[in-house]
Amino acid sequence: MTWLRPRMSGLFRRLKTFLLGLRMRSVVMTPLIAIALLLVLMFVVSLVPSSFPEIPSQETIRSEFEAQHDGEAPPVGYHTTETLIRSIDIVVNKRGGFLSNDVMPPFVLMDNIPAWETGALRQARDLSLAMRNDITRSQSQSEEDPDMVQAQVLLNNDSEKWIFPSAESKYNEAISRLRSYREHLVDTDSREGDFYARSDNLVAALELMSKRLGSMSQNLAASVAEERRYTALANDPTSSSAKARPPAEVMKTPWMQVDNVFYQARGTTWAMLAYLQAFEEDFDRVLEDKNAQPSMDQIIRELKSTQKSLYSPMVLNGYEFGLVPNYSLAMSSYMTRANAGIIDIINLLRDG
Repeated sequence: MTWLRPRMSGLFRRLKTFLLGLRMRSVVMTPLIAIALLLVLMFVVSLVPSSFPEIPSQETIRSEFEAQHDGEAPPVGYHTTETLIRSIDIVVNKRGGFLSNDVMPPFVLMDNIPAWETGALRQARDLSLAMRNDITRSQSQSEEDPDMVQAQVLLNNDSEKWIFPSAESKYNEAISRLRSYREHLVDTDSREGDFYARSDNLVAALELMSKRLGSMSQNLAASVAEERRYTALANDPTSSSAKARPPAEVMKTPWMQVDNVFYQARGTTWAMLAYLQAFEEDFDRVLEDKNAQPSMDQIIRELKSTQKSLYSPMVLNGYEFGLVPNYSLAMSSYMTRANAGIIDIINLLRDG
């Protein structure tokens, strides 16, 4: 039996070495497996809010109102008000919730949807400002609608504020105020809550849209470095500015910000498309009188093109005539043509 002892001791040594190695591998592999499972879980959770919502339908708004009011047609301004309410509600209360002020993973790592929310909110703020200052007032000396005043103020809360009170709580308060205005608008016995579908009021709303489109198209075009001349004081020899500017400078969006600018523009045009379709319903007589409906149809067609599906998992940022397409330049092209159409309508409403 003495000959068996060396063999047994060698077997025990090999078994001990194997178990020790297995323990060391488990010490290394267990955290790696946990991290991998956490990443998979974060990816699955991130799919919840990954789809972009549909635009509020004017046909649905009209049919729901008629069903609730025995076939009666919506009053002037109802489409615009209800579209504004629904667009804000979609941004704040969509599947996955409001992400712009999230500070925990995985949502803090998802910057595309927060950028889209920022663009849509900016457009909602512009429309609420036009409604507060112009559309809901009979003239410059008339009083402001109290609900619109509060709604416009609430919508201007910082979208990244997450501590109490959170941004979405303020936006939901704005929705409540807009609903109160809508109820006064529908109530024929109420002296509050009016909507004046005049050409000058439509111009006021379209001018804000034009400025927003011009700004966003310039930001999109800067995805490729380009030299821009300083033209702010052009054609006016008596003009001046507070700060000296170089005659030309090169503009270039940082590479990490290209997708954010793109999705901000996508959110802006999403909301703008919804509001213009509502304007078609509420300002139909104004557009028909000025023969501006064809121009409005063309603008809506261009903005619909900005909502096409992307066939790449990332925002491609090639050169103007390179092998790789440039999504930002394509978006800028659609927005520039839409802006040209809005300017045409503004001129028609003023001079036509």
